[in-house]
Amino acid sequence: MSDKQSHKRINDILLGPLERPALQWLAAHMPTWMTPDLLTIIGILGAVIILTGYVLSNENAAFLWLATFGFVINWFGDSLDGTLARYRKIERPKYGFFVDHTVDAFSQLLIFAGIGLSPYVSFELAMLALVGYLLMSILVYVDTYVTGVFKISYGKLGPTEMRAIAIILNIAFLYFGVPTIDLSFVQISIYDLVTLLIASILILIYIFSTIRRAGELARLERPPV
Repeated sequence: MSDKQSHKRINDILLGPLERPALQWLAAHMPTWMTPDLLTIIGILGAVIILTGYVLSNENAAFLWLATFGFVINWFGDSLDGTLARYRKIERPKYGFFVDHTVDAFSQLLIFAGIGLSPYVSFELAMLALVGYLLMSILVYVDTYVTGVFKISYGKLGPTEMRAIAIILNIAFLYFGVPTIDLSFVQISIYDLVTLLIASILILIYIFSTIRRAGELARLERPPV
């Protein structure tokens, strides 16, 4: 296993040119009492707000604005905690890696459960999308272990882009309701279709990336004759 402190971090996301300078500016202007651990807690709070907003949207669609606000809070806490630690040179590599990603898994459970408990996406498909997200998370962590490269993004997409897609869908929920497509064999809402597409893409990326990496490792570590 490579040393956690020597891992190379790759975050080549579509919104990176906007996100990276924003995070650096925020880190430079954070008050001294704001700590990475407190930001991690804020990220969890954002996930709780998202869950609450989606559940309450069963009563009034306007609560989707609360869920959208939760995504912003979740991004703020989850994306800034590590940046602040690196900016202040107070990194704790093993502790930070462990806490950040175990907390992230719990936050994603809250978020996808909220989406599934809303009136816009079926719970089963939301859980399938969660499975796809967690499979990709497992792939990233195992890949980090065996290669020493912590690759956050795949195909220019990462957690920030997933949040942006969710916010766009929230706005679509508010202004367009739940349009459906009536196929000859099934009737499905547009948002269920989008969720199914996202889940399928995540699972396919996981499968093909796993097969590719296994092949590379097999060539590097040939079995003894």
